Amino acid sequence: MTPMLISRPAVESVPELVGERCDSCGAAAKAVVTFGDAGDLAFCGHHAKKFGDRISATADKVIVEQGFDWR
Repeated sequence: MTPMLISRPAVESVPELVGERCDSCGAAAKAVVTFGDAGDLAFCGHHAKKFGDRISATADKVIVEQGFDWR
């Protein structure tokens, strides 16, 4: 069996995500996630934590507000 390398998404921290709203519920976004050619999705704190495992497994890039621990 050949071992597979699992790459984690690149994570960038910014002071705040001004004007971004959660694509699921409309609350203030705490994370914006890039999924390759599929585009970006914004997540509030609740949804970022709820979908954290899926985000880690499929995202190319994650931008989070400073102080927000999404994992």
